[in-house]
Amino acid sequence: MNALSKPVNPGFGSVAPLKNVAECLAVAQKIIDRPVGVDGLGVFFGPSGYGKSKASQYVQNKTKALYIEVFDYWTKKVLVESILAELGVDKPRGSIADMMRQILRMLQDDPNRLLIVDEADKLVDKGLIEYIRDIYKGARIPVLLVGEERLPDKLKAYERCENRVTAFGMANPCDLDDAQALASIYQRQLRVQDDLLSHIVRETNGVTSRVVTTLAEVGQFARARQLSEISLEQYTGPIFTGRAPRRK
Repeated sequence: MNALSKPVNPGFGSVAPLKNVAECLAVAQKIIDRPVGVDGLGVFFGPSGYGKSKASQYVQNKTKALYIEVFDYWTKKVLVESILAELGVDKPRGSIADMMRQILRMLQDDPNRLLIVDEADKLVDKGLIEYIRDIYKGARIPVLLVGEERLPDKLKAYERCENRVTAFGMANPCDLDDAQALASIYQRQLRVQDDLLSHIVRETNGVTSRVVTTLAEVGQFARARQLSEISLEQYTGPIFTGRAPRRK
């Protein structure tokens, strides 16, 4: 077989056409295109590692949405400052109430612009999700909440938020079609046969991040052996299952 050329780095912005990407976009489009009088909160949820952030970043680019990713250290002030920064405000100033009013004024000028809140369950845990509801209610913009598997259950503690959710999307584990798409992005110079891809999907439990990590291992294995195509029988390298190795 022909030797592999230098691997192509797909880059941070590359997104394979996975089913979860399509599902996230479908939820976003439903709340953007909602009829008059219908609430516009959407929820896209699923376990860690299923590619939710990648999917929401694709939706951001596709719809020109505003996008914030919540971190554990965030406070009320950091939340509103981050939204203003995404709106192009350099060095936001004033009280939290002042900054909230500024957010509403700016968003009211573009009522169909989507706001994506990634890691939204952290806002629920901190009791800050009502700020997002206030922004939604005050500006009437569509808002997509992206978070972990228990996000819908956590929202039940905030009935005023939960009652406004009109679209749900659930991230699912990778299947063979998704693995093929990932291989076409992350190992463009290598043909990974379906028997190996199916094995990887089974061993990783379909967790997207583990599939991608394993494909990187497969690529290194193939390059070291000058292979341009690889099957399950040929591959004897590691598969990233997420389990730590045990001492023998």
